Amino acid sequence: MLSFSRKTFEKSEGGGAAPTPVEPPRRRPIVGLALGAGAARGWSHIGVLRELAAQGLKPDIVAGTSIGAVVGGCYVGGKLDALESFARSLSRRRIFSLMDVSFSGSGLIGGTRLKALLNDALADARIEDMKTGFAAVATEMGSGHEVWLSRGHLVDAVRASYALPGIFEPVHVSGRWLFDGALVNPVPVTVCRALGAELVIAVNIISDTLFRGTVISDQLVFDRTLHTIGEKAAEVAAAPDAPGFFTGMRGRASSLRRQFGSHDSGAPGIASAMMDAFNITQDRIARSRLAGDPPDVMISARLGKIGLFDFHRAEELIAMGRDAARRAIPDIAEHIALMPTGGDVSAI
Repeated sequence: MLSFSRKTFEKSEGGGAAPTPVEPPRRRPIVGLALGAGAARGWSHIGVLRELAAQGLKPDIVAGTSIGAVVGGCYVGGKLDALESFARSLSRRRIFSLMDVSFSGSGLIGGTRLKALLNDALADARIEDMKTGFAAVATEMGSGHEVWLSRGHLVDAVRASYALPGIFEPVHVSGRWLFDGALVNPVPVTVCRALGAELVIAVNIISDTLFRGTVISDQLVFDRTLHTIGEKAAEVAAAPDAPGFFTGMRGRASSLRRQFGSHDSGAPGIASAMMDAFNITQDRIARSRLAGDPPDVMISARLGKIGLFDFHRAEELIAMGRDAARRAIPDIAEHIALMPTGGDVSAI
């Protein structure tokens, strides 16, 4: 909340009560940082946080959706260095090794290996114990309600926020099954405001004029992943104790591969079509939400040449994030100076 100091009065040397207004103390407004969804492009959030810190600006509140929740959660948990080291170490081969394909649950990827990595970094950290306010956005299965996870285990909140439907298994939190928050609020500006932010800086990594092009250019990486899933599906179907879903598909490995990858005709398989539809929907929802409640400052990195599954390109993405934040610094400083409290631009 904005606050104003009351005017004080001093006596003049002549003994008369001469009112002398005293300027209210200058302070920096409460700053909220909304880190948006966008798969691999989210590594650019690391660069944004690095550049803001270099300029002397530390957000008081961080809200994240999907990959934004991953980066934001590690930031408030004091593990941004560890996350950056992990991101920079990724190669295509290592990315595939982290995908524990599973057909026993409600997602193609069980997420056990990724959960173990988060647990190692954040242990039993709880959101309410963080020095910086934090919330992760998720979607409740069935009702479609937007859920803000601002209390409880940090790892559970992060995992729920990035649980892409059909790919990762949903996460059970406080009696509700939750999955990816990008379905309801891809760039959580509203969350920052609700948590008390007076100045909201948003990082949008999906609204790009070349967005559709990146889906196409990234198809080779995604198809390779789906091919691996298809191979695993064929193995599961051939097993004597195959789940009921696969019992009628024994001996039809090529059919399974087509379902999860691309057909010989070039038409997309089920998973490929599902991912493309999700990305388009996410982009449209973000445009609508931001039009209704725009941030005070928008940071938009130029990520047109980076695919949504290019997790191995962390070095480039982090540099792009820093560059985007650097370009936004004058705008941030101007907004701070224009705040009704006067603002303290020396902080930036």
